[in-house]
Amino acid sequence: MKILAGNSNLPLARAIADYLDLPLTKADVRRFADDEVFVEIHENVRGEDVFVIQSTSAPANDNLMELLICIDALRRSSAKRITAVVPYFGYARQDRKPGPRTPISAKLVANLITEAGADRVLAVDLHAGQIQGFFDIPTDNLYGAPVMAADILGRTGGDNLMVVSPDVGGVVRARALSKRINDAPLSIVDKRRDKPGSSEVMNIIGDVKGWDCILIDDIIDSGGTLCNAAGALMDAGAKSVTAYLTHGVLSGTAVERVTASALTELVITDSIQPTAAALASPKIRILPIAPLIGEAIQRIAEESSVSSLWD
Repeated sequence: MKILAGNSNLPLARAIADYLDLPLTKADVRRFADDEVFVEIHENVRGEDVFVIQSTSAPANDNLMELLICIDALRRSSAKRITAVVPYFGYARQDRKPGPRTPISAKLVANLITEAGADRVLAVDLHAGQIQGFFDIPTDNLYGAPVMAADILGRTGGDNLMVVSPDVGGVVRARALSKRINDAPLSIVDKRRDKPGSSEVMNIIGDVKGWDCILIDDIIDSGGTLCNAAGALMDAGAKSVTAYLTHGVLSGTAVERVTASALTELVITDSIQPTAAALASPKIRILPIAPLIGEAIQRIAEESSVSSLWD
């Protein structure tokens, strides 16, 4: 087994390699003067089971091309099996046609990864579960809920907690977390989105008065939805609001918005390499997921069960 890292999240790749007690494969993943991506692998990978770790986070197109070219280089070097480990799968929010004459970009990216030569895909908390069906190769979708639940229980003991979904579409995710933290009660924030990147909180479904609320979602981008939800929950009488999200995209002024919000704390995983601003924020904490991904990689390599990770 070999671990090859792209440039999108080298600290996570190194942490996964440390968990597996393996060195990262020696390779150059660099740019030519005109920004073309060039990959050169400096170790023999013939007949090896190779895992390429690369989130397709910002700059999404550059990181996606790195992933595709790494896969192509491995395929042409006669690797036995190539697994694309994509902790954050970009373009996942474009998983359907929201209107006429629009693309389904998540399916296009799935086709690109497959055609590049990947034999398997490993992702974390895909925005929509049906994206697994966009791939014509085996795809494992890891869930961050076990890691989050362990952190929540370790810090609170599970007392006086209510899990809150920031929208109706996230109820399944919220219910899965609530089961892991002593069957905590569930509430929903009903919102209306007028345009991408903006949201208006309409009302709270459920009585949150006096509860320590745990907001759960998969992605925080601009932070508008989450901060509006936190404010609405506090206005409705919540004792505190803490948010747990898997992917901290945190684009634009999101960090400043979170810092100034009613949130007690925002907990994100390191599926995307945190920015300096995120690391400096007193309200943002990073939850490592290298052990989760590393264990999944080990099980894939050993041909043992991956799904039992979240049983």
